[in-house]
Amino acid sequence: MVKMLFSLVRCLIPLLLFSYVDSGRILRTIKQRVRELQLQKNKQLLLTLTASGQQPLQHVKEAWIHQPLNHFNRQDVNTFTQRFFVNEAYWQRPDGPVFLFIGGEGPIYEFDVLAGHHVDMAEEHGALLLALEHRFYGDSINPDGLKTENLADLSSQQALTDLAVFHQHISQSFNLSRRNTWISFGGSYSGALSAWFRGKFPNLVYGAVASSAPVKAKLDFSAYNNIVGMGLMNEAVGGSEKCLAKVREAFAAVEAALVGGNVSQVAKDFGCCQIPKDHDDQVELMQNLADIMMGTVQYNEEGVLMSINELCGVMTNASEEYEEEMEAYSRLIKLSQIYRSSSEESCLDISHEKTVKDLMDMSIHSGRRTERQWIYQTCTEFGFYETCEDATCPFSGMLTLQTQTKLCTMVFGVSQHSLPARIAFTNSYYGGDNPNTHRVLYVNGGVDPWKELSVVQDRTEEGEDAQTVFIKDTAHCADMASRRFTDRRSLRKARQEIEKHVARWLETAAGEKMKKITV
Repeated sequence: MVKMLFSLVRCLIPLLLFSYVDSGRILRTIKQRVRELQLQKNKQLLLTLTASGQQPLQHVKEAWIHQPLNHFNRQDVNTFTQRFFVNEAYWQRPDGPVFLFIGGEGPIYEFDVLAGHHVDMAEEHGALLLALEHRFYGDSINPDGLKTENLADLSSQQALTDLAVFHQHISQSFNLSRRNTWISFGGSYSGALSAWFRGKFPNLVYGAVASSAPVKAKLDFSAYNNIVGMGLMNEAVGGSEKCLAKVREAFAAVEAALVGGNVSQVAKDFGCCQIPKDHDDQVELMQNLADIMMGTVQYNEEGVLMSINELCGVMTNASEEYEEEMEAYSRLIKLSQIYRSSSEESCLDISHEKTVKDLMDMSIHSGRRTERQWIYQTCTEFGFYETCEDATCPFSGMLTLQTQTKLCTMVFGVSQHSLPARIAFTNSYYGGDNPNTHRVLYVNGGVDPWKELSVVQDRTEEGEDAQTVFIKDTAHCADMASRRFTDRRSLRKARQEIEKHVARWLETAAGEKMKKITV
């Protein structure tokens, strides 16, 4: 009965693919909308299952743990409550393994222990499923948590120590012992946390899967947009040289129109809510248009706005509706119309003043905010600023490092001059893209721009297991979803590789424990 029930639950869409690593407004909107759509679909499917006598959520429990706000200052007695989910449906008591899904820069959901590739593997290996929400995101934040002075307790180092305390809490609650092998899972930022948890606490977690994990902090992440350009040119996923050329031409035309003073016409053409009279609003417009391209490539074929194939179709298909002189420009207008139509936005908001005002808002909303917290982490730990000052960037040179990092000073009082040292510390603390980690599997997609900051080449000694899986024609975190009929062959093969690694880790751990018993 349980097997039949959970084969139906696999139809649920995992909410693992869309994190908020990027700072562009449209890119954030795309990802937020996709998560909301996934939630709606999952809720509808749960209603259908419930009506037919199934109760998948009865196996999922929500609980809370009190955590110190500052693990590194014993004089600070302040705490916050951290949310987590448990699914015992597959667990083979008492010695079954523990699969921990690590939350990233957003809320966790019940579906994080009900759906996804890690859940499929938990069923196979009889694992206890856990998901822990990241401090200061979702519901794991104090009412005054967004005040700038309180954000000092938001960091990846504190989050990893939360995981260590959580490990102890679960071990006591479920009477776990060394016989229970822990494996961590995460994608994007939480994929980096998965790798770092194994690196910093190897005694607590035996192995880690790190999907699309940007383990290297980078101030000027210009390579991001270069890879987006390569994706638009990649014929294997529907791109072409002509597509990339048209995109370049379109952005050059928009920039020329802005520089030429035709701001009112540009605003009308792209359906802007405001006329971009000042430079900051013009940068917002160019960022929004670039976001459409970035989101399409980063989440190609993952059910986002459109695929690379569809985008390039709009940019290159033969059509008589465009005037030859302004053809590329007009095609970019069409893409922005598709975005606004699908997102039900009456106009394109390009107000830089509103962006800053939203980031300055310190109130906790029921919508579970993420932008303020995440921008703070980019300012204090990671950088990740997707600039376009490199000549190979297909978008606008107006997207500079200066325009992005000045938010750090304006919103949080973090000096722009301090950023290089902060990012250097992160890389020295974790090892950058050359970490000294063992039994960490780094999984990356060839179309995903974030692969540049991950580990994509094996550095193992002869006879050791490979530590990377590279899927040449998939996008960000594609491996984390459950198997689907529409999956590319390369993706199916990659999941099999991941399954082999996890099975081997569990087998090795069991062998090591048997040796200790016999000794």
